[in-house]
Amino acid sequence: MHSAARFYENSALHTLNASAPGDAADETCDRPGTDAALLLLDHRTLDRECLAQCLVSYGVGLEVLAFGSTEEWRRDEDVHPPIAAVLVNIGGRKVTDPNIAGEIAGLVMEFRPTPVVVLADTDELSQILKALECGAKGYIPTTIGFDVCVEAVKLAHAGGIFVPASSVLATHKVIDSGGTAQRPMAGMFTQRQEEVIRELRRGKANKIIAYELNLRESTVKVHIRNIMKKLKATNRTEVAYKLSEMFPVENGARD
Repeated sequence: MHSAARFYENSALHTLNASAPGDAADETCDRPGTDAALLLLDHRTLDRECLAQCLVSYGVGLEVLAFGSTEEWRRDEDVHPPIAAVLVNIGGRKVTDPNIAGEIAGLVMEFRPTPVVVLADTDELSQILKALECGAKGYIPTTIGFDVCVEAVKLAHAGGIFVPASSVLATHKVIDSGGTAQRPMAGMFTQRQEEVIRELRRGKANKIIAYELNLRESTVKVHIRNIMKKLKATNRTEVAYKLSEMFPVENGARD
């Protein structure tokens, strides 16, 4: 028998004791008057049950259905209210992993137009961008507080898109500094790749880049291939275009 946890909003308990976790309801408990639910997906039983209780305790405002997979949820979906949002907890796994990216994209397709939000242990820019590229309507790193997590879910439910403030602040820092931040692309590229990117944007040939960075020309070509792969670009021109869209303050950078 599959393991699934169902948690329901208890306004009276939350008002009397906001710090106490919400009680798990059994099959015979009366449900609150909600007409929509938050589907929480996490293959780790303890993690998802703790997360579900916290979501209820912090007042997410939706019935919380916690399952290990969509397959488990499908087995008795007819007894549940409609899904208003999907929160998938990938833990320490990376969205840039093709399998995880495929899983998220699959959820987006399956539940569209219901928003899918990703919860993960990292706040790396590359992971956030990949999640949004897969169609997710939010990316919540576990470094934020639970009150922010709840508001992020509510925002997605209302039709918005949530990204962590750290990413926004990092972007503002680069803009405010006139593009002089030491590593504005650190979340997506290695330091050496950033050096190659700067030379690419200046229109320099591989041989010149190799000379100026004290690298072999073959090594420069490997870096460029990896950069193109991360950006899903097919040539150097497309690399420059996509970078100017993502990091406009770097556009036209000169020595």
